[in-house]
Amino acid sequence: MSTADQQTIPEQVRQLEELAKRRGWKIVRTVREVASGAAKRAKRDELLDAARRREFDAILVWKLDRWGRSVADLVATINELTSLGVAFVSFTEALDLSTPSGRALAGMLAVFAEFERDLIRERVRAGLERARRDGTRLGRPPTAATHVKEARALRARDLSHAEIARRLGIGESSVRRILVAAKPARRVASGSRQSGRLPA
Repeated sequence: MSTADQQTIPEQVRQLEELAKRRGWKIVRTVREVASGAAKRAKRDELLDAARRREFDAILVWKLDRWGRSVADLVATINELTSLGVAFVSFTEALDLSTPSGRALAGMLAVFAEFERDLIRERVRAGLERARRDGTRLGRPPTAATHVKEARALRARDLSHAEIARRLGIGESSVRRILVAAKPARRVASGSRQSGRLPA
């Protein structure tokens, strides 16, 4: 449910219950989740987990946008439910994946999901190109590089890598990279083998 529908939740539930009754389905769980474009919907994820455990045979929702966060997310979860043998019915759109026409509509949704992904990729590429033209540095900030002197000084006091990482707020792997880079290059003797001996 969305926040815009809070006043009509009881009516939505009633109509979904009537649909289930007409189908001869027994309701084993009713979920009322109020979300306004939420990035994560905990109760929906709980339903997906229950579907994976095969605790029910069908999911009824009031409207598609109450289930999916995007077209791609909607298609991915519907495909998973289909592979699990769990029917999916959206009341408002009259989408019923237990019927041939419903499965055909799901195929159309998959096409739109791919279109949505292509649009997102194009926008990301355009944004990166614009950032490069503007001279914006891309990628993760070099946080470890700003702690080189401190890491070397702490190591000189015989502190462990773990303790240095804790004090500087960086990872142990970053500490190791800093300290390895700080070590002077090893000096190696080389010489010809004409006499069969290396220089002493």
